[in-house]
Amino acid sequence: MSAKAFLRPDWPAPVTIHAATTLRWGGFSTGSFHSLNVAQHVGDDVEQVRQNRHYLHQLLSLPSEPVWLQQEHSAICVNAAEVSGVVVADASFSRQANVVCAVMTADCLPVLLCACDGSRVAAVHAGWRGLVNGVISSTVSALATHELLAWLGPAIGPQCFEVGDDVRNAFLHKSNDYSSAFHLGAAPGKWLADIYRLARIELTQLGVKAIYGGGICTMTDEENFFFLPS
Repeated sequence: MSAKAFLRPDWPAPVTIHAATTLRWGGFSTGSFHSLNVAQHVGDDVEQVRQNRHYLHQLLSLPSEPVWLQQEHSAICVNAAEVSGVVVADASFSRQANVVCAVMTADCLPVLLCACDGSRVAAVHAGWRGLVNGVISSTVSALATHELLAWLGPAIGPQCFEVGDDVRNAFLHKSNDYSSAFHLGAAPGKWLADIYRLARIELTQLGVKAIYGGGICTMTDEENFFFLPS
């Protein structure tokens, strides 16, 4: 993969919908944050993060400043058009034009949603805790339609994401459908979890059938992605 600043989702969204996920290149940060880190909560220089966000705004020709969230693995989804300041939430949506929904992820899964007619959009931060808590469900509920396109962005891949019995049991408590997303790990009580499949299962249960993306592993491609252990 060439050194570039962002990827475009491979989904048939309406032409009025614009989406991207950033890579780690093209910014101003140094050291372990080199170079396009837009997160203010990881210990990076605040001014460099500000420069990175400004660069991103110009690079993508954004119509407004992205609505940044304080993410805590919750199921909270907020209306980005009504947010004032930084709010605690792990997803945002909008039914208004020129509103930029954004989430920050490292090994967690970013899920982008848009209505098939382009009338509404959402961005979801879906780590395993958020998935268990129902962050996708609350976002689809906020969008008030199942006629959606979903794109699963880069996240930790199924050969790298080892979890314990507690994580697997939490999903199976919700539905046995999730069992297909877990495979035996190298040690007793350990499982390899497919976070892309976990999201697909929930989206399918919610009636969302047009699901794209998945399969790009952030952990095995540290050249292009930031990885932070959970």
